Amino acid sequence: MAQYDVIIIGGGPGGYNAGIRAGQLGLKVAVVEKRVTLGGTCLNVGCMPSKALLHASELYEAAAGAEFATLGIEVKPKLNLVQMMKQKGESVTALTKGVEFLFKKNKVDWVKGAGKIVGQGKVEVTAEDGAVTTLEAANIVIATGSEPSPLPGVEVDQKRIVDSTGALSLPEVPKSLIVIGAGIIGLELGSVWRRLGAEVTVVEFLDRITPGMDAETAKTFQRSLTKQGIAFKLSSKVTTAKAGKSNVSLTVEPVAGGAAETLTADYVLLAIGRRPYTEGLGLESVGVVPDKRGFIPTDHFKTSAPGVWAIGDAILGPMLAHKAEEDAVACIEMIAGKWGHVDYNLVPSVVYTSPEVAWVGQTEEQLKEAGVTYKAGKFPFSANSRAKINHETEGFAKVLADAKTDEILGVHIVGPQAGEMIGEYCVAMAFKAASEDVARTCHPHPTRSEAGRQAAMGVEGWTMQA
Repeated sequence: MAQYDVIIIGGGPGGYNAGIRAGQLGLKVAVVEKRVTLGGTCLNVGCMPSKALLHASELYEAAAGAEFATLGIEVKPKLNLVQMMKQKGESVTALTKGVEFLFKKNKVDWVKGAGKIVGQGKVEVTAEDGAVTTLEAANIVIATGSEPSPLPGVEVDQKRIVDSTGALSLPEVPKSLIVIGAGIIGLELGSVWRRLGAEVTVVEFLDRITPGMDAETAKTFQRSLTKQGIAFKLSSKVTTAKAGKSNVSLTVEPVAGGAAETLTADYVLLAIGRRPYTEGLGLESVGVVPDKRGFIPTDHFKTSAPGVWAIGDAILGPMLAHKAEEDAVACIEMIAGKWGHVDYNLVPSVVYTSPEVAWVGQTEEQLKEAGVTYKAGKFPFSANSRAKINHETEGFAKVLADAKTDEILGVHIVGPQAGEMIGEYCVAMAFKAASEDVARTCHPHPTRSEAGRQAAMGVEGWTMQA
């Protein structure tokens, strides 16, 4: 029986970062992963391949549409979908191989197969060929991630009705695509296929898109997507989906009641969220009971069982790769006898569409509900010199700060490179910065980041560029 200090079940952003950190701290560590490659959903069929297609489709649309022509570049691009998918695959392979290299560098053992807890300190690994190996360790970390949530009446066949994995590898550009769910994943993948030529309709149960996003930001974002050609059917629920040889028929009903209608499309993408992947892990063998949604209850990553820990999408909190990485570092450092902590209020969210949307901290709605008195500063990208020069003037940066102390409580950006810009505010908020701290910090000119500074100035009413 192989002996370790730590066994990690799952090789995604939570699991592989936990393995690397454990190796750095001198712990004898094994990561159990059943995929043929490391990296989990994020590297293999999530964050990374979707960004590859988002980037490629944005360049294609720029060349095919008015953007290149406006810049004086006259071309007539031809879409080669096979090559677009090939380069996506090559990028993903390079990343997963990179994680393998990091494992070797940090002396992390990758045990290939499906892991299952079979008692305190014991993990049974079943390889693809059926061979079973038992590992033993004082600490077991569950980092099994999540999977797409199902919807009754809509059966994913990965042919005509696909989830996020299938939507990354469609064999053709659909003439029409219906996306069920107006969350981040659905909007990102919907925008990819819209740019490549599909007619895209998004059906959403709620009366708004992107739940959890600041309401003003979400409205601006929806207007932009609508202008790009994406149609929205809000306050609507899908009750059935029937896949044929060449299309799918959906039955859609108003949430408030009323007559149902039938929508037809070449393909349907089901993207209503994700659920923790915690079944079949042998949790019952150590007395760990997930909640009704499948999340494992924890107290600073500790489960109810001694020596069993859980991180990432398997526990409550934002289901994001970078959150899982923070969990991983904190959990392993606690196992190693150090202090570990994650401030979930400072985990940023990003939608990698065009324009991008990024936010961190509290929304205006949350602050109002909590009775917090705040001030808001807002600056439009239409007044930002770099955005103007680059013809990317949609959106704004908004800073929310405590009315008494001026501490930054939330930042919301919809516009170019929003995902890159939000990092400045993550750092600022981690150090309890005031809006004035950012407002009085010199930013390079001309850059998009100046919009964030001008928004900070706006908290106290001295925005200078608009």
